[in-house]
Parts: sequence; C-alpha cells; structure tokens
Amino acid sequence: MDNETLIAAIREGNTALGIELGSTRIKAVLVDENHNPIATGGHDWENRYENGIWTYGITDIWEGVQDSYKKMAREVKEKYGVTLTSIGAIGFSAMMHGYMAFDKNGDLLVPFRTWRNTMTEEAASQLTELFSFHIPQRWSIAHLYQAVLNGEDHVSDIDYLITLEGYVHWKLTGKRVLGIGDCAGMFPVDSQTKDFNKHMISQFDELISDRNLPWKLRDIMPEVLTAGEAAGVLTPEGAALLDVSGNLKPGIPLCPPEGDAGTGMTATNSVARRTGNVSAGTSVFAMVVLEKELSRVYEELDLVTTPAGDAVAMVHCNNCTSDLNAWVSLFEEFAGTMGMKPDKNELFTALYRKALEGEKDGGGLLSYGYLSGEHITHFEEGRPLFVRTPNSRFNLANFMRVHLYTALGALNMGMEILFKEGVKLDVLLGHGGLFKTRETGQRIMAAAVGVPVSVMETAGEGGAWGAALLASYLLRKKEGETLDQYLSERVFKDMAGVTMEPDPEDAAGFQSFMERYKNGLAIERAAVDSLYS
Repeated sequence: MDNETLIAAIREGNTALGIELGSTRIKAVLVDENHNPIATGGHDWENRYENGIWTYGITDIWEGVQDSYKKMAREVKEKYGVTLTSIGAIGFSAMMHGYMAFDKNGDLLVPFRTWRNTMTEEAASQLTELFSFHIPQRWSIAHLYQAVLNGEDHVSDIDYLITLEGYVHWKLTGKRVLGIGDCAGMFPVDSQTKDFNKHMISQFDELISDRNLPWKLRDIMPEVLTAGEAAGVLTPEGAALLDVSGNLKPGIPLCPPEGDAGTGMTATNSVARRTGNVSAGTSVFAMVVLEKELSRVYEELDLVTTPAGDAVAMVHCNNCTSDLNAWVSLFEEFAGTMGMKPDKNELFTALYRKALEGEKDGGGLLSYGYLSGEHITHFEEGRPLFVRTPNSRFNLANFMRVHLYTALGALNMGMEILFKEGVKLDVLLGHGGLFKTRETGQRIMAAAVGVPVSVMETAGEGGAWGAALLASYLLRKKEGETLDQYLSERVFKDMAGVTMEPDPEDAAGFQSFMERYKNGLAIERAAVDSLYS
C-alpha cells in the first residue's frame, strides 16, 4: 500500500487497533486494511507482590493503556502527518484468568488477583471433583470459591466478576461481555451452546446455597460472545479515558475482548483443528485445537476454547523467562560497572546465541526459574535456583542454554501428556519474546516439544496484533465467513514464515536435561520449604 493510500485509510478510519496488557508490557498495534502493522506503542509495567498477592493497581492499568495508545497515536502523527481521530474497530486482550470483583458502584472490592497466584488449591480441588472437569487455580471461579471458603467479607457485595481485558472493555463501552476464549478461563464453557456450562453453573449455585449470598453465579458473570459478534461501541467517556488528548471520537465498534491465549491463537493462525501454537514470554503456554475429547481429566491440562468456541487443550506454565531476564539484567549491570552500555536487545541476542554453543545437555547444570508457583510440578510457591555439581561444565554457553531449557521444562511435561493421549500436531506456531532472537528460541522450543516449530515474521507483534486481527474480522468479515477462513484466506495466505524441525541431537540433549530437571525437583521443594521471603 502506497503512503498516500495509507494516509487516506488512517483519516477515514479504515484501520483496526489491538491493545494487549501482557505481564510486563502493554502494547498497542494499529493495522491497515491488509492487516499490516503501521504504528505501535508500548508501556512497560510490572506486577507487585503485596500482602501475599500478585497484583497490578487500577492506576497502573489505565496509565499503561493510555501511554501505549498515546505512543501509537504519536507514531501515526510522526510517520503519516495525521492526527488519529477514528479507527475502524478496536480489540482488547490481556493475561487470561484472574479475579477482579466489583460492587454495584463499579468499585473494585479487593486488589486484582492475577493468574500468577497459586492460593486457591482447596477451591480448585473441590470444584474439579464436583464438575469432573479440571479447574486450575488461576481460574476466576477458583478464586471466587476460595474467597467463599475463606469467608471473605467482600463476597456478598459482588455485582460483577470479570478478567482484566473484560474490565477495560467494560469501562470503555459499558458492556459486560467477554470473548468465549477467556470466558473458558473463568468457568467451563459448552462448545456446542457457546455459553457457560449450564449444568455446572447449577452445581455451583447449589454448592454455595447454604451461604445465603444475594446473587446467583450467572448474574455476576459476563455475557459470552464469539469472534465476530458485536461487543459494543466506544462511549464518549470511554474515548476520553483511552485517549487523554481528546482527539479520538466515540462510536468506534469493539470486538469481544479476549485473553492472551485467544489472541495468540489468532496471531499464529492456529484456530483450526490439528493446529497448535505456543506463546513464550513471562509465562509459557501451548494451545492445541482438539479433534476429540481427552480420555480423562488431567490436572496439568486446561480445557478452553478458540475465540470461535472450538475445544482446546492448554498447557499453561506460570514461569518461563522471568528468571532468565533477571540474569540478563545482572550481566547488563556488570557491563555498566565495567564502563560499557550495551543495548538491552543486543545483549539478549548475544546471550541467546551464545546458548547454541553450549553442550547439548547443558553440561550437567541445573536451574529452576520458579519466580512463582508452578502447578504442573505441584509447587504453590517458587524459589529461583541455579545448581551445579563439582563436575559440571560451568561456562557461559552452558549457563545460558540451561536457563533456556528450564524455561520450557514444565511445558515439556505437560506436552508429554497430550502426546500420550494420541494428540497429533504437524507443526507448532511460535510467538512471544522468546522467539525474537532468530533461530535460538525456535530451535530450543523444537527440541522441547519434539515437533516442528514455525515462526512468522509477525511473531514479535504477538497478542496485540492478534487482537487487531479480531477487530479486523469484526469489521470486514463476509456473510458466513468463519474466523478460520478469514485468517487462512485473507491474513496468512501470502505471509512468510520459517519452520524448524527438531534437531535430533538437541532433542536428545533436552531429554537428558529433563531427567536432571525431574530428579532435582526435590531440591526446589527443599528451597520452598526452607527459604522464606
């Protein structure tokens, strides 16, 4: 698209905007009618551990959303000379699950409890048994029931229970809605009816009937929407909240807000059966669209859906690159002490590439990047560890390789279960920060999961681009055109990508590391039991 045509499209609002609130970065991506990113804006933020809770403040949320939008709009002005006043459609995404409970005045009752918290084991276990359906600790219903079991005062005042992107969407549109992919991270959904599972809703209401609460579960939950359905428009108050400059006009349609798993599937064209994708950053999760139901309930696997409502098995791990990032920051600090000022991205690239020089099994080193608990390996809390024997080959290449390996250790254990169930995957589509360094993340991931891993040119844009695609689908879909068709035939048809087969030596080395990883879990347990924060 030539520059004059692009400028006209921006002025006419023939664009789509996706904003995703990730674990460490909020990102806005504006795309043209051909789905190409034309402007971006980002805002760094961090969760806090306060009073035993991993949380983000309401002020943090809005400052981040506003800053990412402002930077994106500023880039539009600088690159195209246009003040952004209209957008064709907008989509929001965020970290899935968690617990945001509001009273009838719209006030948050308790601090936002994010997906990272592992404080609902009792509730999750009881609900899993009640429903005969695995309820992970991070799901909204587990947090709600745990609050009931704890006798928390705020429970009786709940008027609305929602996830992060659903909250942002609500404040911008006034609509209490959520995309089915993240609804499936609040409470089990029925892929046939495209709604919350009615039988399980009744079971839950009966379970808490003796508490005499003034609400029924369905009354405090959002409306379930699938991709392409209208989800409201930007209100005047919402426009002023999103764009503090006052330039953005109200009336812009919004697509159903989705979790980062849903936008990850969209951003990698992984919404059809027998497809899968893996998002690797602060956390790591793999999504596999199922052809049939699994044979039984697995506490290590979540059953969720695509944005269109098809059943998906999800391997979700709380920890991926956070501890690795901390080590890179330590190297950056050392460089500064020596009078050097390396670019952080260049430092990541150099260290990631150094990992490929390491021994295939990591030289006998062992690491756990458990900054928080990890349900797949049954840890309620985390203690980052680096361990070696006197005979381990301790050098930088092995050190970096092991930290990349361990970032995918829990994921490997979850994927093993799927493959033993007979699930087939021809290729896994990768996206997220791990894949920004060409070859390294892709090669390590292929070794960890044992299937080819493909990374597209848009991998670095991640879920914000996926949210923009869902907004584009709302704006441009034809009568009867499914999300799968839209993505395959209109977005990804001519898009370039690189596929990497698992290297047999890498795969064998990773499995040797995994033997150490599994045997060493007792060390991590001792650290959790003995080392207090």
